Amino acid sequence: MVEDGGGDVLADAQSTEEWLSRARELVPLALEKAREVKGFPGKWKMIISKLERIPAHLSDLSSHPCFSKNALCMEQLQAVSKTLNEAIGLAELCVVEKYEGKLQMQSDLNALIGKLDLNLRDCGLLIKTGVLGEVTLSTPTAAVSSLAEAEATATGNIRELLARLQIGHLEAKHKALDNLIELMKDDEKDVLAVLGRTNIAALVQLLTATSPRIREKTVTVICSLAESGSCENWLVSEGVLPPLIRLVESGSAVGKEKATISLQRLSMSVETARSIVGHGGVRPLIDVCRTGDSVSQAAAACTLKNVSAVAEMRGTLAEEGIIKVMINLLDCGILLGSKEYAAECLQNLTSGNDSLRRSVISEGGVRSLLAYLDGPLPQESAVGALRNLVSSISVDALVSLGLLPCLVHVLRSGSLGAQQAAASAVCLLCSSAETKRLVSDAGCIPLLVKMLEAKTNSAREVAAQAISSLVALSPNRREIKRDDKSVPNLVQLLDSSPQNTAKKYAVSSLVSLSSSKKCKKLMISYGAIGYLKKLTEMEVPGAKKLLGRLERGKLRALFSRK
Repeated sequence: MVEDGGGDVLADAQSTEEWLSRARELVPLALEKAREVKGFPGKWKMIISKLERIPAHLSDLSSHPCFSKNALCMEQLQAVSKTLNEAIGLAELCVVEKYEGKLQMQSDLNALIGKLDLNLRDCGLLIKTGVLGEVTLSTPTAAVSSLAEAEATATGNIRELLARLQIGHLEAKHKALDNLIELMKDDEKDVLAVLGRTNIAALVQLLTATSPRIREKTVTVICSLAESGSCENWLVSEGVLPPLIRLVESGSAVGKEKATISLQRLSMSVETARSIVGHGGVRPLIDVCRTGDSVSQAAAACTLKNVSAVAEMRGTLAEEGIIKVMINLLDCGILLGSKEYAAECLQNLTSGNDSLRRSVISEGGVRSLLAYLDGPLPQESAVGALRNLVSSISVDALVSLGLLPCLVHVLRSGSLGAQQAAASAVCLLCSSAETKRLVSDAGCIPLLVKMLEAKTNSAREVAAQAISSLVALSPNRREIKRDDKSVPNLVQLLDSSPQNTAKKYAVSSLVSLSSSKKCKKLMISYGAIGYLKKLTEMEVPGAKKLLGRLERGKLRALFSRK
């Protein structure tokens, strides 16, 4: 493209047709001068072959219906004319052998070849991208007659801006990126509506530009595109992952942050998560978790958490040292988000893998998870990680570390998901009479009874399961009986609907409580017999036995009145 300067004022006054005429006149002159040169034969042979291709490209441009109305066409013709003038000037110097030195001339000729390549490529892209039919010269004095015309003009301007990412030298692309970033701040939806795969490919190519400024601006745009959630597949298929990972490794602070956020969003896809590992992305992300700023650290932790959700990737993550890094984030993460992602990552890693569970325990993960949970709103992921580890640690060790007070805290103050994970951990703990006593002494039973009223079937089920295990111990039964809500809540869980997955545990618990006359009366008064008749037909274990006890108790009550 023509550089800015005072000499361009007159040039800009010329029409597109006049620039075409000038370029066509310069081609034969440039070829004539080039063929007269005797020195540097290899270079000039290459230059001549490229000059000979220019007329066909000019013809393609000029034959387009919108040729004369297109700003990019005029700029391209100006660039071609400038390159042709340079070719003529260098040829004249070579013919008379008046140049500073061979090395300098070779450098100048290489630069000329590069400009010719760029001109030929850009001419082809103007046709290939279809931008000629959509971008027209702006006319500031013309009034827009309708909203539709205004929208069409805006769309044309966006398409022109996107085309400039593919056409011209790096400085022109740098300006286009600046404009695109500003435009996306105000009109991201409009840009996304126009964006095509070719534009995505051009942006991905700019991620590997020699200029750090270009790379930084480009990754800023790509980060916005990734976060929009509208073109992840195009980004990945056009090869965005390797350059993003390189930027995480060695980019500027801004570049590293934007690249990491981009990977965070893209890694939500299982296939992309696998590809990030395949392209060597784990180690750079782990390094960011160790040393990055707060935003980058959280984004890297989330990306690794997404990767850890893919079971076959967990071994690779462990080999790169992820367990120690995630435990350290739990202890020292800058943002709460980093800690939460670390807990989720540990939950994934400890799911169904004994070796990784042992590694988390040996690195002090249990203590760190318990410390993280000692907050006002315990998170489900950390409780889930602890639940995964319970079976791999002795009860004495868990008690000494303070697991039981932590579970009570979660059952009282955590989200429903966290409470559910805590109740699940209680179920795993209750493998002996001693642990059942310890769980009761810690104060879990009233909280589990209350949890029977939870809104979700899964939460009610795990609470009922925990109670059915605890109620087997005589002192625990007495405590459950003392809770006025225990029997009514359990009876409500006798509902026969398929959605109610807690009914078998409710039956089991009520069978244990039915030795008490008071509890039997409560069961009858809350309608347990009607529920149990249906459950008996469904052959739910224990339903027939409990129904028999309640019906006999009801008969005795009737006879005693008589």
